[in-house]
Amino acid sequence: MGTEALMRVILDTNVLLGALISPHGPPDAIYRAWRAMRFDLVTSAVQLDELRRVSRYPKLKTILPEHRVGTMVNTMQRAIVLTRLPPLPNDIDANDPNDAFLLAMALSGEADYLVTGDRRAGLLQRGHIGRTRIVTPTVFCAEAL
Repeated sequence: MGTEALMRVILDTNVLLGALISPHGPPDAIYRAWRAMRFDLVTSAVQLDELRRVSRYPKLKTILPEHRVGTMVNTMQRAIVLTRLPPLPNDIDANDPNDAFLLAMALSGEADYLVTGDRRAGLLQRGHIGRTRIVTPTVFCAEAL
């Protein structure tokens, strides 16, 4: 009896933080679906470092208890964690250099979806990278959950 492969999903750091900040929105529904093993989460050492760093920003520190971020980072160790990310191919250009690691994760992690709430960085306008569709949390919930 074979096991069906789960879809592979990358959640932008803004979606992960959104899940912690608002327990009733699409980001939280997506995070809970991963914890219920409805898809494989793809992350990286780079993203886990970013999550720790960003959560310490003064404006987030006041609304995000450190232990909740720590719990999320620890839980994400059970995901598919890419330890080394290859550089992006020369023909792929990240509008925001801070998002280059997400595009590299999508390619090397063979993700089906990259879910982001960041409308200004150009990820959503890109629409896809390789086989990975780039969508908002609302679209992901409607299509995949």
